Amino acid sequence: MPAKHPIRVACVAGARPNFIKISALVQELSRRPQFESRLIHTGQHFSPEMSAIFFDELELPAPDCHLAVGSSSAATPAEQLTEMMRCLEAEFKASKPDVAIVVGDVTSTLAAALVCSKLGIRVAHVEAGLRSFDRSMPEEVNRVITDSISDDLFVSEASGMANLKAEGVPDEKVHFVGNVMIDTLLRFRSKAAESQVLERLALQPGTYGVATLHRPSNVDSIEQLSALVGVLSVIAERLPIVFAVHPRTRQRIDAAQLETGNLKLLPPQGYLDFLRLLSAARIVLTDSGGIQEETTILGVPCLTLRENTERPATVEFGTNQVVGTDPTAIHAAAVNVLERNASSKTAPELWDGSAASRILDRLEKAVGSS
Repeated sequence: MPAKHPIRVACVAGARPNFIKISALVQELSRRPQFESRLIHTGQHFSPEMSAIFFDELELPAPDCHLAVGSSSAATPAEQLTEMMRCLEAEFKASKPDVAIVVGDVTSTLAAALVCSKLGIRVAHVEAGLRSFDRSMPEEVNRVITDSISDDLFVSEASGMANLKAEGVPDEKVHFVGNVMIDTLLRFRSKAAESQVLERLALQPGTYGVATLHRPSNVDSIEQLSALVGVLSVIAERLPIVFAVHPRTRQRIDAAQLETGNLKLLPPQGYLDFLRLLSAARIVLTDSGGIQEETTILGVPCLTLRENTERPATVEFGTNQVVGTDPTAIHAAAVNVLERNASSKTAPELWDGSAASRILDRLEKAVGSS
C-alpha cells in the first residue's frame, strides 16, 4: 500500500565515520522520489578537517539542520549527549520524520535513537549488531543501547546477525544488507586514485605505512599513548610511517610533549586523500573500526592496535589482524607483515556497493505500508 505522502526520512550524522556512511544513503535517497529526506548535522565533530571537507568530497548537500553541539573538551560525554538530545527533540518535533536513520556507534547515534524512542518515531540503525564485548568502550555501550530501542536493525556482517539473535532480537527486525561504508569506498575509489597526496608527501606506493590512533583507551593514558607512539617510531625505522593525527590525539601529544621520533605527522586528512594513502600503503596500524573495513576491501595489511574488534569479518575474510597494545607484539606483527607478501582475501558477503539500496528497499516496504 503506497504512503499517503513521501516517506519523510531524517538522516542523522555528526562524526567523520557517520558522514562516510551516510553519503551512500543520501545519494540513494536522492534517486527515489518516494522519499523526502532531511540531513541533520549534530556538530559532534566541528573542525573543518573532520566534517566540512566531507560534504564537499562526498558530494553531500549542505545540512538541512546544523545543531552545532560541538565536542568541546570542556563538555563531559553526558553533557554532550544531553545537549544533543535537547536539540534533536526540537528538530524532530518540528520536522516530524516518519523514520530516522542513525549510523554507527557515536554519541550522535545514541542521542537520536533515544529521542526518537521517546517521541514514537521509527528508528533504523545502520551497522547494527556489531559487538566487541568490551563495555569499557563508549562505542560498545552506544551500540547495545541503540540496537535495543531501534525498530529496524540493518546488519553489515554475519557476526551482527548472530549477536542480535543471541540477544533475543526478533528476526523480523533484523536485516542483513551489507556495508554502507563500502558503498562509499567503491563509489569514490577511482576519484581517490587521482589524489596527489603521495606526490605532496614524496611517497611511493607500497613503500610506507599509515597509522591512526583515537580510541580513549589508547590516547587518554599518556603512558599508553607514549608506548604506542614509541613502537610506531621503531617501525618507522624500517619504512616511513605517515601518522594522521586525530585532534583528540594531538591534544594529548602536545600536552605531554611526547617525542614522535621520525614519524611523519599529518593533520586529519580529507576522505579522498586518506583513501589514496590507505590504498597505496604497505601496512596500516590503527584502532579504527572503519579503517579495518576499508583495508579489507583495499587488500592492504592492517594491524588493529586493540585487544578486540567488533568487526570479525575483517579478520576472517580480510587482511586485518588484532594484535593488542603491547609494543613488543605490535612490532613483531609489523615485522612479520613487512617480511612477507600480502595474501589476497575475498570480500565479506554483500560488501558489494549496494547496501544503501537494500536498506531503502526495506524501509519503503516497512514504512510505506504502515
